[in-house]
Amino acid sequence: MRTLREVIAALDEIYPRHWAEDWDRVGLICGRADYSVRKILCVVDVVPETVIEANELGCDLIVAHHPLLLRGVSSLDPVADYKGDLVHTLIENGIGLYVAHTNADIANPGVSDALADRLGLIDLRPLRPSSDPEHHAAGRGIGRVGRLPEPLTLSDLVARVAKALPPTAWGVRGAGRADALVSVVAVCGGAGDTYLADATATGAGAYLTADLRHHPASEHLARSGPALIDAAHWATERPWLDTVAEQLSELADEVFVSDLDTDPWTIHQNSGVNRVES
Repeated sequence: MRTLREVIAALDEIYPRHWAEDWDRVGLICGRADYSVRKILCVVDVVPETVIEANELGCDLIVAHHPLLLRGVSSLDPVADYKGDLVHTLIENGIGLYVAHTNADIANPGVSDALADRLGLIDLRPLRPSSDPEHHAAGRGIGRVGRLPEPLTLSDLVARVAKALPPTAWGVRGAGRADALVSVVAVCGGAGDTYLADATATGAGAYLTADLRHHPASEHLARSGPALIDAAHWATERPWLDTVAEQLSELADEVFVSDLDTDPWTIHQNSGVNRVES
């Protein structure tokens, strides 16, 4: 049995808080240092459903990717706002909360390594290497670029992504020539249209990420950038939970991974148009 202090010390060593972006809010959110930690639940999002799941499993700690309190708040009124209610629920049930967000994004291995592993990519390197010499030497940075063991058509690659990631209502979309052969793939877990130019610079044949918007995607393709594969935000970050669960496996009696689909999109209706260009 470990204390929360010991588990947090281990997480801070794997994902140092100073690696996070200045705007991010990571580390311990609530929980007494002397809490006993026997069971841990790893989640992408801290939402009512995952807090209920942690409570039902008897967990003492939630390790989350997305911050619950990213922006400043002036009240934790449990009636006025669901976040206040969640914080009260966590404290009242003796459940600690720890967040590793952008510090887990740049880690090696980190969020995008787990995504790349799901696709079987090899010879990984950062999509956008860190400008910090220490991070650069350790292979840290945003996203990953890797090689497929055997080239695939874009159509087959989209099918592989759909099979490798957990199913969501959002699904998996592809943009580009269906019969184009792809050998090198860039990936970025979470919202990744900020890195479209980086994906082009790598020479990748396709770029997998989430939350791609119409205009940036359209302009990227018009500039002959890599083919695009767009999946649900939650689905592209869910693989990392297996990584952090393994890293914590010796620090608790049981470490659970939440497979609750916390993507906000829950209904998908195809219009009947299924355009495939070759």
